Amino acid sequence: MAWGLLFFGSLYLGFGAAMWFVTRKLLPALGIGRVLDPRPVRAGQLREELTQSGVSVLIFGLGMVFPWGLLQLGWAKFAVDPSGWRIAAEIVVLAIWNDVHFWINHRLLHTRPLRRFHGPHHRSMVCTPFSTYSFHPIEAAMLGNVILPPMVVHDFSFWALASVPVFSLFFNAIGHANYDFFTRVSYSHWFAASRRHHLHHACHSGNYGFQFTFMDRLFGTRLAGDAADVQLATFRARQQRMDTAAASSHAPLA
Repeated sequence: MAWGLLFFGSLYLGFGAAMWFVTRKLLPALGIGRVLDPRPVRAGQLREELTQSGVSVLIFGLGMVFPWGLLQLGWAKFAVDPSGWRIAAEIVVLAIWNDVHFWINHRLLHTRPLRRFHGPHHRSMVCTPFSTYSFHPIEAAMLGNVILPPMVVHDFSFWALASVPVFSLFFNAIGHANYDFFTRVSYSHWFAASRRHHLHHACHSGNYGFQFTFMDRLFGTRLAGDAADVQLATFRARQQRMDTAAASSHAPLA
């Protein structure tokens, strides 16, 4: 459990800080990509995200007792001397399962009985890399059990299971970065995950999957690529009027 706290805490802070630097400093300076939502972050949002994420890290870290318990009870086992190819294949399977698991739980969190537990995450209407773990404890518990079902149906390698929180948080940090890293790829491309999740936060519905699109396609929950255009156009028009008014108030009298 102590190692779990250190592991999840390091992942969250490391990926969050790295993504903040990359999207706020490095890529804009290089002229690569673009900001997705130009609206300012809500006052106090970062502090709130860090606080809620700290609780999520606590839940994820302490929750490591459950996979440990499955191993101790003999309900799950690690693969013995797995080959590199087997580890790679298991990581691919777990990446697909991670998206399925996320879609199911995320869709449930948008139903009437559970939506109040998802509300804290959606207070970040404009995402930041630190929105990633900004969950209500119930949501953190729901999303944090992703490796338990696979463990009881197959003897996965330790490294394949350990990779799940790594690639999951990496994908999440990208998705919540509010930055379009690959502006030339289509909206349905795997690399456009940040575009899709930005729309989910802007519209408060749809695009319940994350890195992949097959679950949203299958269940008809994928948002159109222009779903937030009216909101953003309204903000830009209001901002332009404010800038024009400010410029006029500072103009010298004839």
